[in-house]
Amino acid sequence: MSDKNDDFQPEEVWDEYVWERFLQEQDRNTEKYFRLLETYMDHPNRDEIIAEEMGWSIYEASVDDEEEDEEQETPEFILDGEEEEGDDEFEEFTQSPVYADTLRLHKWINRLFDTREDLREHPEAVRFATRSAICGAKLAAALCGQDQTEIGMTIAYLKRALKAANDALEAAQNLADSGTLDRRRANHARRLVFSIRNRVVDHMREFRRLWSERYGS
Repeated sequence: MSDKNDDFQPEEVWDEYVWERFLQEQDRNTEKYFRLLETYMDHPNRDEIIAEEMGWSIYEASVDDEEEDEEQETPEFILDGEEEEGDDEFEEFTQSPVYADTLRLHKWINRLFDTREDLREHPEAVRFATRSAICGAKLAAALCGQDQTEIGMTIAYLKRALKAANDALEAAQNLADSGTLDRRRANHARRLVFSIRNRVVDHMREFRRLWSERYGS
């Protein structure tokens, strides 16, 4: 079985639309993997079956080869350098205003669930919390290590963060309309998400400007 990722052959530069298609393909592959995992969870040859269905060739290597790879050590100075670089990239993101907004939102949601345990099982409240968390995760993927990241990929992740923010806003509105969340709390929830959403839009505008300057329209 051929790997569907072969459809995405490297181009000189991927714009946001090519990256979006690539990320959508990754989403489909992830969903397919979890479906297969659920289907073959108890099968004795689970890993081999899943690998074949996914079009992976990783199981063609012998066990001896795998053990040999595990025995080879990475030089300590390389590991130290990688860790420092990753820390610097994450520190840059944590100092950004949008990170402060996402952190404020997540703390507020945690306090809300602590005081309203009934919301932990409410579908729209769970949707509000999960979509808010996804928004933060997509923002981190977009904005960590911007100097090394392709602009097209950054914009694609920002678009996903924007969609998650819009979904969170919709869930908050549904909670307010149903009376599950009082008006004061619902308005506060919307203000928190709107602040993040507006910053996402600003970032998208800036990165699209950079794309236009670098590669043209």
